[in-house]
Amino acid sequence: MTTLSVLDLSPITEGGSAADALANSLDLARHAETLGYRRFWLAEHHNMPGIASAATAVVIGHVAAGTRTIRVGAGGIMLPNHAPLVVAEQFGTLATLFPGRIDLGLGRAPGTDQTTARALRRNLDSDADGFPQDVVELLAYLGDPLPGQTVHAVPGTGTNVPVWILGSSLFGAQLAALLGLPYAFASHFAPAAMRQALAVYRNGFRPSRYLDKPHAMVGLNAFAADTDEEARLIRTSALQSFVSLRTGRPGPLPPPVEGYEATLGPAERAMLEQTLSCTVVGSPSTIRDGLARFIAATGADELMIVGHIFDHQARLKSYRIVAEAGAELAIAA
Repeated sequence: MTTLSVLDLSPITEGGSAADALANSLDLARHAETLGYRRFWLAEHHNMPGIASAATAVVIGHVAAGTRTIRVGAGGIMLPNHAPLVVAEQFGTLATLFPGRIDLGLGRAPGTDQTTARALRRNLDSDADGFPQDVVELLAYLGDPLPGQTVHAVPGTGTNVPVWILGSSLFGAQLAALLGLPYAFASHFAPAAMRQALAVYRNGFRPSRYLDKPHAMVGLNAFAADTDEEARLIRTSALQSFVSLRTGRPGPLPPPVEGYEATLGPAERAMLEQTLSCTVVGSPSTIRDGLARFIAATGADELMIVGHIFDHQARLKSYRIVAEAGAELAIAA
């Protein structure tokens, strides 16, 4: 059975604040917990006026402290921005505070532009090509100490925080398969290589002490409402935001706009159709059918549901409709 999880970026809306966004993230996590979602993940992005989850480990602590059972984690931490030891200490601390509930997803992109990446690291000597070595180093810090090991993550050592590899290309799929780790594909904004990456991961997977068989999570945008028309309307906030981001004008999440898609030019329309093709939009029955088709097409063990919706109550409702559709599919199976 395919399980459902949540990816949240703590969206800052037009007229709202970062404080509002972080409060809404906690409220959404509590809502997701009651609905049976398996995980609630937050993502690291920097210098983004519409995203409040830059200090991802801190926000994870905020959400984990306000919930009881749902797993909380990073989707993900952009490892080139950090020393593996620092990440191990952060997530080892989280795992010590909230045992059995913390996940650590790792990506090799900076999660920002090059100027901001330089500000984060002071220089760009950290090489994305060193990502595999950094992952192995981080795994060692979170595992049991080795003979002769002189550097330890405290807290961190022995916590064995579950580590995921995130990706939107074949590189992450190959690394996750080689290390025997779970794999999450970012099809919610970069779907082009999804099928090939999943095949590479599954075919090349080597059982490990972390996982005995492949476990693939796939991102899916979802905008659900009582009617297809209402769902298409609430989706326009995310469409506007994505167009602004891709044209170098990132900002807070805007309110929905009636007829927005009719205002788009051919290039913008093609870009959205390509990058956001992994999306379900509509009423409960439309969402159920869309989930069923996507699960059948990907064979995903888990779906990471993404819903950038301006009105918080509409966002809560959308996640409820998606959860109910997932439950119907599980019963039918």
